[in-house]
Amino acid sequence: MSKLDGNERWKSKMLLTEHQEQYEQRNAKPVNQQTEEERYLVRDYVVLPHMLTMADNSHRAILSTANPLKSVIAVFLQVLMDRISGEIQRTVREFGKRNIRVMQDECVDGIYYYQVRCRGFTEKVGFTREVMRSEIRNKMTEFTEEILQRTGGKRA
Repeated sequence: MSKLDGNERWKSKMLLTEHQEQYEQRNAKPVNQQTEEERYLVRDYVVLPHMLTMADNSHRAILSTANPLKSVIAVFLQVLMDRISGEIQRTVREFGKRNIRVMQDECVDGIYYYQVRCRGFTEKVGFTREVMRSEIRNKMTEFTEEILQRTGGKRA
C-alpha cells in the first residue's frame, strides 16, 4: 500500500496547462521543416543550372574546334542539355507543389548561401565549391549513363 492510496486528490488526472505545453513542445516534431527529399530537391535546384552552363560552354567550345568527332559530341551534349533542362523544370514544378522558394543569398569564401522558404519556415543553406563539384560529377555520370542506356550504348 502506497502513501497515495487513500488520498482522493490523486484520483483525478488533471494536468496544468503549462505542463501540457512543455510536454507538447518536447515531443512535437517541427511541421514546417524540410523533409530529406525536399533537401535533395534544393540541392538539385542549386546544382543543375551550373551543370547546364558547363554543358552549354562545352557545346559552344566543341563547335568551334576542328575535331573530326565534333558533330557526335555536339549531339550528345545537346541531348545532355535537354535532359538537364527537363530535370530543372521537374524540380521547379515540385517546388510549386510543395510551396518551396529558393533564393541565392550570397557567396562568401567559396560557400554559396541560399535562403530556402518551405511552408513558412526559412532556412539558410550553404554549399561549398567542393560539394557542388562532387554533386555535378555524380549527376553528370548519372545522366550520361541514362542517355547511353536509352540509346543502347555501352560505357567503357
